[in-house]
Amino acid sequence: MIKTLLDRRTFLSLSGSAVLGACAAPQVAPNPNAGFVEGYGPIFDSGYTLPGIPPEYTKGVNRRITGTYLGEQPVGTIDVDPYAKFLYFVREGSNSVRFPIGAGRAGRSFSGGGTIRVKKKWPGWTPTANMLRTEPEIYGPFARGIRGGLRSPLGARALYLYQGNRDTHYRIHGTNAQDSIGNSSSAGCIRMFNQDVIALFEMVPIGTRVHVRSEEEALRVDPENFNRGIEIPAHRTDPEAIYSEEAIANDPLPVFDDETTAVIDQGNVPL
Repeated sequence: MIKTLLDRRTFLSLSGSAVLGACAAPQVAPNPNAGFVEGYGPIFDSGYTLPGIPPEYTKGVNRRITGTYLGEQPVGTIDVDPYAKFLYFVREGSNSVRFPIGAGRAGRSFSGGGTIRVKKKWPGWTPTANMLRTEPEIYGPFARGIRGGLRSPLGARALYLYQGNRDTHYRIHGTNAQDSIGNSSSAGCIRMFNQDVIALFEMVPIGTRVHVRSEEEALRVDPENFNRGIEIPAHRTDPEAIYSEEAIANDPLPVFDDETTAVIDQGNVPL
């Protein structure tokens, strides 16, 4: 077993690190996971087939691994480092999980803590009044909102952070912008590969505490990865790609086992 340590050093029991090969007899159907890092191949979820994550986006540390957490938060906490571009779900022993993330401006400006009060599968998104007021040229065309599905900027799952009974509008969510993971951008909150946010969604219960590292803490706990990645421009979407008849026809409603997960979110921090 490969042994490493989380954070400044590595992780014990590294998982999801080997690229699968395509080595099947001619009579056997091709392996859909061939060529992808373990855990990042195509998946079927809520009626959608999600593509695998190309290996160029999961190189090095930019992948999910399990091991020993070296940070400062207690077991059961989600610990977000928007500067090193990692999210940790802290568990006992060598079972903590580190995920790569992308951090937008909102993700880097928030620090402190809160609690996950809401979890949603395939959430919809509506820009807040503040977004529409401050950047109408960007958000105005989407004022009517985007229902949950393949077109939603919140991806396959979202975790909603509250402080007391107040919604912070801070979201941990999926994304189709695969190149944003491990990097920073001018817009958005904390985004994850859809494969990763689906895994995290299943791990964390309602009531999970979230801690977001300050710049000072990030430098202290993980100086080696501080400011990992590059600044990339925010992805701009043509409204026609969202609201045209063709776009809607190609994006059917998600199929849920539990209909309560289909609630449309109001006021998320967008990508």
